[in-house]
Amino acid sequence: MTDSLQAQVLIVGGGPVGSTLALDLAWRGIDTIVAEQNPAGQMPGVKCNHVAARTMEIFRRLGVAEIVRDTGLPADHANDVAFRTSAIGVEFARIQIPCRRDRYTRKDGPDGHWPTPEPPHRINQIYLDPLLAEQAASRPNVRYLNRTRIHGFTQTETGVTAEAEDLDTGRRFTIACAYLVGCDGPSSMVRREIGAQLTGDAMIGRTQSSYIRAPKLRAMMQAEPAWSTQVMNPRRSANMFAVDGRETWLIHNYLRPDETDFDQIDADACIRAILGEGVEYETITRENWIGRRMLADRFRDRRVFICGDAAHLWVPFAGYGMNAGIADAMNLSWMLAGVLKGWADPAILSAHEAERWPITEQASIHAMETASALMRARGQVPADIETNTETRAVLGQQMLELHTPQFCCGGLNFGSFYDRSPIIAYDGETAPPYSMDGFTPSTVPGCRTPHIWLDDGRSLYDAMGPDYTLLRFDPSVSVDDVRNAAAAQYVPLTVLDVAPQPPYREKLVLSRPDQHVAWRGDAAPKDAAALIDRIRGKLYP
Repeated sequence: MTDSLQAQVLIVGGGPVGSTLALDLAWRGIDTIVAEQNPAGQMPGVKCNHVAARTMEIFRRLGVAEIVRDTGLPADHANDVAFRTSAIGVEFARIQIPCRRDRYTRKDGPDGHWPTPEPPHRINQIYLDPLLAEQAASRPNVRYLNRTRIHGFTQTETGVTAEAEDLDTGRRFTIACAYLVGCDGPSSMVRREIGAQLTGDAMIGRTQSSYIRAPKLRAMMQAEPAWSTQVMNPRRSANMFAVDGRETWLIHNYLRPDETDFDQIDADACIRAILGEGVEYETITRENWIGRRMLADRFRDRRVFICGDAAHLWVPFAGYGMNAGIADAMNLSWMLAGVLKGWADPAILSAHEAERWPITEQASIHAMETASALMRARGQVPADIETNTETRAVLGQQMLELHTPQFCCGGLNFGSFYDRSPIIAYDGETAPPYSMDGFTPSTVPGCRTPHIWLDDGRSLYDAMGPDYTLLRFDPSVSVDDVRNAAAAQYVPLTVLDVAPQPPYREKLVLSRPDQHVAWRGDAAPKDAAALIDRIRGKLYP
């Protein structure tokens, strides 16, 4: 290893957010270095268990959706959410979610109707992390430096220089880059270095997580195994995720409000109450953690950015911790690529915080509301839940109403929108409101470009270009002015003729590289050059 390395972008942290960012930058032709402290292939934590549909759409674009979907639980293992008095106790409700074998074909259930080419996927982080890291490291434009710690950095008007250490040899070296992105987690060094402060709710609830092996548990269950088994009895409330679908599980034991000291909690007694009488198990790893709702007051300092847990922390309901982090990274990636390739003005980078901060606040509030409702429910488990059929029926209905929105959260996937972006041409119409599970596909600028299936059977997203795509629903409408204005500024633009169908009602819709609507109209804008300048950041501020 030389004393100095160079890259266009340095990513600090090689978890799922950092690896996905590296994949996207490499796909866009950007030379990237990832600095990750852990050895290659080391088993990560087992917290995350869910890849959202929007993230799977990203993986599809990057060519890794198939390998991600083929990893994790067995193909026929139910992705259902079950509610039981214990893991081997009585089941009183179930949310039906197709196994991955049937994920593309089954359209029933609470998320079968979603307008997407890539439904969600249930996979534990111990499988996803190394898979994404391996995929990123295999790309020609990515250098993946395991066992490398970044101690700090300095920046000038023209670049960033990071101080790095090889943790195996102790050798110090520098990495010079045009931009640095911190994807380095909750205790982010990059966040501290740029002076960003986390604010919000520092204490939502305490959780004791245990990764266990119980070879006989599955055979002892009274009902079909589920991906998530929610246990509720007067002694404990917990969520248990199937990890390998055979003998390993992750148990989140939710502590009661009066249980304020982790050291005073008998973890094994809790696990026995969660699993049920007579289940043998061994603990593989154990972690205590506190649920929070914290948001950094800034996501950027000049040439340095933060994404994922470095920028926001919240209780992991709806699975929107990692997935929101990947959304951060995908929002930033195409802007960085545009600046580095020369077609975007550097001012476009100000749009990252302007877009992601408000949307992150929206998502965290939805997660917070769900967390509060669930905490109340867990504290009010009926004393006769294990003996009274009617009690179980009532609680089961309550749990279905409370949990279905977070486990089938279409609103967070498809309803969120950018409403204050400097690089979107708004036209006065307000984006439709959304809830955690409710959404209305819309072409209002700032919304996700609505997905449709084309007449030839292809997904719209597969047919769109990698950068800007002008969707034309009436081929008689001239778009030469837009083409020429884009070409004059070297803005990559593809024109795609599409047969009209709902929810598209305009003749032209301009979609960004991240599949959000940038502009729409029934004819080319009178000043096409001004539109192109706006979307490439030239008109900001």
